[in-house]
Amino acid sequence: MTGFLGPNGAGKSTTMRMILALDSPTGGNVKVNGRPYASHKAPLHEVGALLEAKAVHPKRTAYNHLRALAATHGISSARINDVIELTGLGPVARRRVGGFSLGMGQRLGIAAALLGDPQTLIFDEPVNGLDPEGVQWVRHLARGLAAEGRTVFISSHLMSEMAVTADHLIVIGRGRILADAPMDEVLAGSSRQRTFVRTDDAGALASTLTGAEVRRTAPDQLEVLDVPARRIAEAALAARILVTELIPQQTSLEDAYMELTRGEAEYQSRDIGQPPAAGPGASGVPAV
Repeated sequence: MTGFLGPNGAGKSTTMRMILALDSPTGGNVKVNGRPYASHKAPLHEVGALLEAKAVHPKRTAYNHLRALAATHGISSARINDVIELTGLGPVARRRVGGFSLGMGQRLGIAAALLGDPQTLIFDEPVNGLDPEGVQWVRHLARGLAAEGRTVFISSHLMSEMAVTADHLIVIGRGRILADAPMDEVLAGSSRQRTFVRTDDAGALASTLTGAEVRRTAPDQLEVLDVPARRIAEAALAARILVTELIPQQTSLEDAYMELTRGEAEYQSRDIGQPPAAGPGASGVPAV
């Protein structure tokens, strides 16, 4: 299963739309199983996709929406009922989609993607609007589909979900590929070393680690970046500061992602209290 990551505006949705022939590339071409998606006689059997959950006629019921899609490919009503039950839409299948919540719309979009029993699934933010039970269901569904030998391609901003779901990652920024590797390699490539420290004198310990980047995460907790745990212990010992916990942290996917995409975001922001960039119009707004 492949996770597709990148800042807003990086080109993730555009890439997925080009795969499905909804947008045309300015150069090159996109093929699915050896040919352009639009040239397949039964494309729903090749690729199932959830790109925009609300792209459904609001006055149709969930069942009729799926029935209309099924009619284009000769898909049986039994299969419609299967995906309705699989996605938990049974109680609302005869209700009009216009009254669906965002989470219900996501489930309907996933049902439509599964309708043709395709070998390739493309999901854009599939857990958007889902409650914790729904998020867990999508996670298990995606892993189950991948375990059956299918290709599952998921775009998401939820790093915690990608970390426990994806085997492979593609990270893009401003239309460029920044990483295309197994999850373990992406995490191993992050240069940031983090150490969790618990001490009754966090302020004093932080002041002894001169030149280090130290974040105080709680009154008695520090997060120390790019400093070996041994050096932290030695500094605490020299200053006669009691350390009750000293734990090197494994690089998280969020850490690796932030390092990969630093400077690649199309929309830059700053923290409250941080001074704006110097110079007229430096923020991107013309000086007046």
